[in-house]
Amino acid sequence: MPERATARADAPAGFIAAIAWPGLLLSSSAILAVGFALGHPAIYFNLSYAWILLWLLLLERRLPYRADWQRADGQLKADLGHTLLNKGLVQFTIIQLMSLEFFANRGSGAVGALPLAAQVMLGLVATEFGLYWAHRLSHEWPLLWRFHAVHHSVRRLWIVNTGRFHFIDSNISVLASVPFLLVTGISMDAIIWVSAITAYIGILTHCNVAMRGGWLNYVFNTPNMHRWHHSTNLAEGNTNYGQNLLLWDQLFGTYFLKPESAPGVIGIRERMPKRLLAQLGMPFVWKRYQAAPADAGSDM
Repeated sequence: MPERATARADAPAGFIAAIAWPGLLLSSSAILAVGFALGHPAIYFNLSYAWILLWLLLLERRLPYRADWQRADGQLKADLGHTLLNKGLVQFTIIQLMSLEFFANRGSGAVGALPLAAQVMLGLVATEFGLYWAHRLSHEWPLLWRFHAVHHSVRRLWIVNTGRFHFIDSNISVLASVPFLLVTGISMDAIIWVSAITAYIGILTHCNVAMRGGWLNYVFNTPNMHRWHHSTNLAEGNTNYGQNLLLWDQLFGTYFLKPESAPGVIGIRERMPKRLLAQLGMPFVWKRYQAAPADAGSDM
């Protein structure tokens, strides 16, 4: 059994656990809404992300989901390196896609005339289809797993490894999902909202905070759901592929939840080097590295 943090039984702690996920998602969204109203969505998105980040840093210390996940794992530099590399290269990919003439005049059709909330919901469902299949195939297709394993190799979940993905893995997800988002015909404002919500849910999903999802677990990819996805038990781990919503997991039979239980060991069964550059090169020498003796040395 994993070492669980002794969740405080007092009423305030229980209240925080119940409202933390929806409260942080909604409050961050409210900050972004102010940015749209003032004509500065980019600036206010950064403020909203800083808001959610600071709260999660505090809650990870005061109300952790697992006490053993608070211990350093020697992967801080690698986690930050992957995050910075991903942000740069993924944004470059998105900019190139958005510059295509095919996607000009966003929101000029009938869909763009719908209320913004309806456009955002449509965008979330559409992009989730691509994200779901890209994610699922990255588990079921060994060649893609080599890249995705970098993310799953962590032995604890906390906000810093939210962005720990091999940059090729991240770009595959973008290329698989953005076309579904763009062909919906939603406006650029709606696309910004979909991107922001994806960022908010992403950092919430990986946090080491005791949260109660309740009915939200059946709709959204909450931390409660995503922790099962990181289990080394493949019957548990090859489930809950949704990035934001679990709609496609429900439809395609990959939804998994044990309400009265918790995942045990998380990580991968294969070996993974500890250093950033070695992890980036790992997919290209996967068979050789896995076949080498475990004490053969170094990170390549």
